[in-house]
Amino acid sequence: MIQAVIMAGGKGTRLRSITNDEIPKPMALVAGKPILQWQIECLRDQGITNIILITGHLGVKIREFFEDGKRFDINIRYIEETVPLGTAGALSLLPPLLTGDSFFLVFGDVLFDIDLSRMMEFHRQKQAKATFFIHPNSHPFDSDLVICGRDGKVYGFDSKHNVRTGWYHNCVNAGFYILDKTACEQVPKNTKVDLEKQLLAGMIEKNKSVYAYCSSEYIKDVGTVERITSAEKELKGGYIARRSFRKRQRAIFLDRDGTVNRKNGLIWKEEQFELEDGVIKAIQKINESGYLAILVTNQPVVARGLCQIEDVENIHKKLETLLGREGAYLDKICFCPHHPDKGYPEENPDYKISCHCRKPDIGMLEDCAQQFNIDLAESWIIGDTTVDIQTGKNAGTKTVLVLTGDAGKDKKYNVQPDMVCSNLAEAVQKILEN
Repeated sequence: MIQAVIMAGGKGTRLRSITNDEIPKPMALVAGKPILQWQIECLRDQGITNIILITGHLGVKIREFFEDGKRFDINIRYIEETVPLGTAGALSLLPPLLTGDSFFLVFGDVLFDIDLSRMMEFHRQKQAKATFFIHPNSHPFDSDLVICGRDGKVYGFDSKHNVRTGWYHNCVNAGFYILDKTACEQVPKNTKVDLEKQLLAGMIEKNKSVYAYCSSEYIKDVGTVERITSAEKELKGGYIARRSFRKRQRAIFLDRDGTVNRKNGLIWKEEQFELEDGVIKAIQKINESGYLAILVTNQPVVARGLCQIEDVENIHKKLETLLGREGAYLDKICFCPHHPDKGYPEENPDYKISCHCRKPDIGMLEDCAQQFNIDLAESWIIGDTTVDIQTGKNAGTKTVLVLTGDAGKDKKYNVQPDMVCSNLAEAVQKILEN
């Protein structure tokens, strides 16, 4: 059984009004329990009962509370930092205590409720040496971002302190990892080491199979008084538990051209991409509601040879950046680059195929349903064409036609939506009132 290692040595300077420097940061209370207890219970409830705590400042308080872990139905062992070793220095002390090939690494100021089995399956499928948990959030502009490919392979970091002049994907590092035990062997003993800037960056540079697992489940740094207050409300309201992919999710699937952005013909350059009015606030409402916000779009511009996959992704970077600046995000963006009809002068034959992902086929929705444990019957699709409405009918979702873009005048399918709304903002409002 896989183990978990929790870095529980923080001083909690920003929480001094709560800790009074009498307890370490991971022992700060959230809704009546220490942060560390919330973490341990989430791990335990998913079968992880062998936990190693790395303690430092006031670590005796942690030992006094948790002891050997038996009253929490787990087994706890301790490593004590007598000298601060940074965010990774203590990993050099782990190998004698590790029983498997890999382990979860958790920072002691992070509150989470995530489906750990999904992350571990991703880690194993990729044969990764290190896996980041990344997620979209409402403030990517001041967050550390992970730069990764479509397959999740990590190529580097974009620090929140960098001056960002271009568009970027909203891929925020959540401070939660799976590491191969060989990573520990790369850490020199009794040396202060930074996990990201030194250990993980070094592994990436040496092409050591570092991947990012993207999920929109709840995970939040609660290292400030304001964040603890927010987390308490989310705990008591049941929001945190509902976001775990161990529970069935509801999604609002969004078409792109004509629904989210203005339909300026075939869009293949970022300059052509302009958001419809009210879209950012509408997506923000989805984020706050507990529904997942997922973009599903046909992009035959690739098959027709107007642009490359990278150009479509750059347009989506623009979309993610514009949303993030105003506190909104998409949980996932899916697009189909294929088109079955041949005969265009500059077409790309690699993409001139029939596929399962092109709407009104439902491959994109099915993939999302599997990845995020979505109940399609409790979900919606919003679009401006009868193709979108037929997609919803095929997938078993409820449907909304918006009167922007084509406004249903494509007439490709003889279908009736469940609702007709003037635009995305009205559609989201009516769904949330439903």
